[in-house]
Amino acid sequence: MKKCANWITNHSLGITIASLILLVPAIWGYVNTKINYDILVYLPEDIETIEGQNILTEKFGIGAFSFVMVDNMTSRDILKLQDEIKKINGVEQVASIANITDTAIPISVLPDDIIEKVYHEKETVIVVTFKNSISDENTIDAVKTLRSTVKDASTVSGMTAMVLDTMDLSNEEIVAYIIIAASLCIIVLLLATDSYLIPFFLLGNIGIAILYNMGTNIFLGEISYITKAITAVLQLGVTTDFSIFLYHKYELAKEKEKRKKEAMAIAINETFKSIIGSSLTTIAGFLALCFMDLTLGKDIGIVMAKGVIWGLICVLSVFPSLLLVFDKLIEKTKHKNFLPKFQHIQNFSIKHSIILIIIFLILLIPACYGNSHYQVYYKLDKSLPQSLPSRIANSDLAEKFNIVSPEIILIDKNLKPNKTKELVNKLKEIEGIDLVLAPTTLLDFGLSKEMIPEELITTFESDKYQLIILNSTYEVASKKLNKQINEIDSLVKRYDSSSIIAGEGALTKDLVEIADHDFKVVNYISIVVIFLLMLIVLKSISLPFILVIAIEFAIFLNMGVAYFTNTTLPFIASIVIGTIQLGATIDYAILMSTKYLENRKKIKDKKEAMKNTLEKTVPSIIVSALCFFAATFGVAIFSKIDMIASICNLLSRGAIISMFSVIMILPALLLSLDSVIMKTTKN
Repeated sequence: MKKCANWITNHSLGITIASLILLVPAIWGYVNTKINYDILVYLPEDIETIEGQNILTEKFGIGAFSFVMVDNMTSRDILKLQDEIKKINGVEQVASIANITDTAIPISVLPDDIIEKVYHEKETVIVVTFKNSISDENTIDAVKTLRSTVKDASTVSGMTAMVLDTMDLSNEEIVAYIIIAASLCIIVLLLATDSYLIPFFLLGNIGIAILYNMGTNIFLGEISYITKAITAVLQLGVTTDFSIFLYHKYELAKEKEKRKKEAMAIAINETFKSIIGSSLTTIAGFLALCFMDLTLGKDIGIVMAKGVIWGLICVLSVFPSLLLVFDKLIEKTKHKNFLPKFQHIQNFSIKHSIILIIIFLILLIPACYGNSHYQVYYKLDKSLPQSLPSRIANSDLAEKFNIVSPEIILIDKNLKPNKTKELVNKLKEIEGIDLVLAPTTLLDFGLSKEMIPEELITTFESDKYQLIILNSTYEVASKKLNKQINEIDSLVKRYDSSSIIAGEGALTKDLVEIADHDFKVVNYISIVVIFLLMLIVLKSISLPFILVIAIEFAIFLNMGVAYFTNTTLPFIASIVIGTIQLGATIDYAILMSTKYLENRKKIKDKKEAMKNTLEKTVPSIIVSALCFFAATFGVAIFSKIDMIASICNLLSRGAIISMFSVIMILPALLLSLDSVIMKTTKN
């Protein structure tokens, strides 16, 4: 690393210019990376519900659908509007009660349960199906055009409408996230550093790393909107302490080495040795997300691990170059360090170590209980403001027409009509189902197949499958609906073992089951991987246990707060927070324990060794935690998307709780278990 450090210091101007030139392709990559706004896309391809969605798209041309509510229109006007909707690129079929009343089918023969789903107090429902999938660009563009065609966005329901609103809101907020995070970090850095310019160079360096990271996402094909929204603030929060560490090393090296290039080379070399271990644990924490069955975890994990690597590269190359190029300007803007030395905290941690152990054991009980009992929601539109058009439309649809959770069952086309009819009748008997439509339903009204419009027949039948459409009065992602879908599936499989249930309710039910599995797997893997890395870095058997316990305690407390404040969290937050908090804040514990081991080699008295350790590490840990807090807290307050706000809120709170756990609980644990540590640590 010494040769590399010398090369960097000798080519500082060239590296600075090159880093700015490389921003051009990075920005191009960032702008041209496709963003996905539909979380259900990340469900595994091999599950039955996804197979059902693919069949609906390929065989029936029903990649997605929307319900459009129109008020006080005559049948003629509705049919005219339908003709306009049919012209929209991406629309497959359009149907309403006007189609039926305009044919040989008299409306009087239709049962009340069908009429009440399409007509209510002069308001009529038009069903629009789309050729492509829910989050396909063509479908999103079609819904945009559909909204302008009907001239009221809040009358168009469906999952694509929700995806479109998510996209618009996320794109509106993304710039504000970065501005808020950067502004709050500047305040912390102005207090933590001794120059008015350093915070801006430091953030400029991290900004370059973020753009490199986001630009290289183009090689992944696409990323989720959640990844796009949180990557910048997370990368800022996680890698800021790398830059602070290098700057402090550089300032110390300048006191001993008069030539600035040599001082910087020393700083680069020492920084690399000091942060490589902690950065590896952070990367490992993020990569643990790749083991999720829900591939959103892989999406976040790869991008964030890549972000830490880019942060490391820029801290060891771009940031030193900036410091050397603008050294004179930085020197002119020096000021005294405003941050206190936190002497009282250090003394308290040592003097009251036994009391802190008791407090730790007492708090552990409610922390564990709260961590196991907080509430989670899976309904995707719940993370969006109620004022958005899609949420208004879905709410009106449920309130006026009682269309809550429409589901589609795919069964064999060759199933005998009498068996299909028997199945339909049994489905109607299931509690919570108020409408069942099948190819045989209209024939029950005394109509021949010739009297039924061709478009209606093709909606229900393909070469291999026939559809049964039903409506559940239970909300998507509710326990009642999930239980009901199991009951439906069990019934339908008795008639056709290859049948498939598709629709938002069935997809979300799979999401619930997969997320529950992912939560356990990701947490276990992240703990094991980080434990093994610390075993190598610290060369100790006992220390990894102690450090993981200290941070897991902080994670349990963090999640426990959600339970005791009666906060319901979005499911994705509950899965990723533990892993991210562990990977991002275990650095604090590694820094302290490494310094403690160094001091114990020189100082026989463990309390004296701990005092020296706290003096050297507490300010760095507090600054690092405050930067992490600053990068995420503002976004948590600002964002209207609860999926993003909740993740950032948990991370900001987690950073502070981890900080207190490391500077208060960890020293007490290290002192109490000192003899064990000494016997189980190499040298």
